[in-house]
Amino acid sequence: MTATGASESVGARGAPVSGPWWWARRRSAVLDVFLAAASTVECAFEGARFAEGAQLPELVGILLGLLAGPVLLLRRRWPVVVVLVSIAVIPAEMGGLLSTVGLYTLAASEVPRRVTGLLAGMTVTGTLVTTFLSLRQDVAAQEDFQPPMWLIPAMSLALGLVLTAPPVLWGLYVGARRRLVESLRERADGLERELSLLADRAEERAEWARNEERTRIAREMHDVVAHRVSLMVVHAAALQAVALKDPEKASKNAGLVGDMGRQALTELREMLGVLRTADGAAVRGAAVSGAPERLAAVASRAGAKATVQARSAEPSVGGGTAESLEDGGPAGGASVPGAGESDSEGPYLAELADLVGQSRAAGMVVELAVDGVADGEPAASAGRRYAPRVERTVYRVVQEALTNVHKHAPGARARVRLAHREAELAVQVENGPCEGGAADAGLPSGGNGLVGMRERVTALGGVFVSGPTDSGGFRVSAVLPASTTPA
Repeated sequence: MTATGASESVGARGAPVSGPWWWARRRSAVLDVFLAAASTVECAFEGARFAEGAQLPELVGILLGLLAGPVLLLRRRWPVVVVLVSIAVIPAEMGGLLSTVGLYTLAASEVPRRVTGLLAGMTVTGTLVTTFLSLRQDVAAQEDFQPPMWLIPAMSLALGLVLTAPPVLWGLYVGARRRLVESLRERADGLERELSLLADRAEERAEWARNEERTRIAREMHDVVAHRVSLMVVHAAALQAVALKDPEKASKNAGLVGDMGRQALTELREMLGVLRTADGAAVRGAAVSGAPERLAAVASRAGAKATVQARSAEPSVGGGTAESLEDGGPAGGASVPGAGESDSEGPYLAELADLVGQSRAAGMVVELAVDGVADGEPAASAGRRYAPRVERTVYRVVQEALTNVHKHAPGARARVRLAHREAELAVQVENGPCEGGAADAGLPSGGNGLVGMRERVTALGGVFVSGPTDSGGFRVSAVLPASTTPA
């Protein structure tokens, strides 16, 4: 900031400096040159008149005016110097423009107010004294004019105030207005920066939300489809092994493979229907954040329906099951669940026995043990007393763990343990080493199973641990808080 309150690097409207020396703009320099020229002419004329009255050479008065007048060029850089020069030439009764413009610039600048008040008071005093002496001499020269004693002091004081107060008050107003404008501009720039920062953060949050939704949808599709397709591959491998030795068992395995395929197709159709509905809602501007939960609900409903149909199809392999599945799928008119069904529908702990039964049907030796169950309650659940997301997460952990046993340890024995505790729910799936005589079904692995299980458990505030056992098997453990409610 300069002495006049203007910025040294930017103009009054924030424009870059384009003027010479200390001027912010060229038009400011032109104005000051014009004022300095006018002040020089005035001071030279008044200096000549002063020299005549003081009986001095006229050239002395003109030189004094030529020295004092151009000082006005410095008003934006050193306003105090301009006012001091105007005070110094007051006794010579010159520098009226110099004093007026100097006081205005001083009051509008960033000079401390006490300095402005002191110099304004000195100007008033100098003008008062000079005017009083001049008027007294004029009155004394006129013998027939005898004014009251108070008239000369009053006129001197009035003239001093008239010549000093207006430029000072106007300068104070302009300075205050300039500071207010600068403050508002700085505040506007700050708000613009904050808005830009908020927009960047909003874009980051939106991108994070999109990535999170993609991850959740991919996790749901992996959980609900990979398990059933893995069982299909296991049954197909068993069918290939016994096709010539035991035609009856081969026929039964073929029927199971067909049932599993139709179940997987049904679940895929319903999940794709949910995704299409979510895409349409996004085009219309509706919220679609519940799509992953709706996918979970669809998968659970289709899985439960497929389990019941698979049980009814075991004595006779075939066509009736396929018919019922096709009629029950979305192509046959099944409705897609709404977003509000995401927590009311989902895999329950009571369905763990059915999940384990599917692995047993594929040839795996699986043991299910439940701790903390009261008498008369279901084997896999102490009643539905947990939040839907907790039960769904436990179900998915067991489902993915058994799928991994099918993939990586064919023929191994597995043990599923579920513990109902006072404030938490624990689940553990452990398998032994792979049996040497078991045929490898050649199931591919994408490496997302353990990652998905860990994400599900930690999202609910639980603890997930996985790793190999000393006996050569693998263990997956998860502990979830019982009080967790769905987000």
